[in-house]
Amino acid sequence: MNHEPKKYLLVINGRPEGPFAVDELRQKVLKPGDFVRTDGMADYKEAHEVPELRKLFGFKRQIATPQYFGSFDQRLLASVIDWVLVSAGFVIVALCAILSTHNQAIRSVIAFSLIVIIPFANFIYHILMESSAKQATYGKLILKIKVSDIEGRRITAERAARRNLFRMFSIATFYIGYLICFFNKKQQCLHDMLAQTLVVKDRLI
Repeated sequence: MNHEPKKYLLVINGRPEGPFAVDELRQKVLKPGDFVRTDGMADYKEAHEVPELRKLFGFKRQIATPQYFGSFDQRLLASVIDWVLVSAGFVIVALCAILSTHNQAIRSVIAFSLIVIIPFANFIYHILMESSAKQATYGKLILKIKVSDIEGRRITAERAARRNLFRMFSIATFYIGYLICFFNKKQQCLHDMLAQTLVVKDRLI
């Protein structure tokens, strides 16, 4: 089965041009800091960030502190979307179970169990998604924001767990932990500061 060689859009003088094949990028003397994009990439990246280009051009991965951060309203909307997504499945199952029985005690147990199950499921969901290759829950993906460490790298499941435990503290302080994001340049909430994480968004080209 034949595969077409991958081609890249290349930002030249602030404007995307191309797409160019790898040989054409060589002719243009591609540099590590040049912005490129190909099919399957959600946003432009610097050439050194693309594994294939690092291998072909001998670039070294450069670590740069992120400069674009998720805003409070993006994070809030993402959180609402995630709660709806996580809750919906459990609510539907619980509703079916309640309708299938006439025992009032069982109905009450099923209804109240959601108070424990949904927050726990949401906690696990955030850990798994934020430490995955996506670095984001589905709510964050929709809003094009993701969780990273201070240098923009993917976080471990352990750090994601710490972040989400600290997030409970931000909520317990009557959301004061969230409002802290308005008073620092990196828009970190209290739980981000404690876990040494950032919520970053895609670059704008």
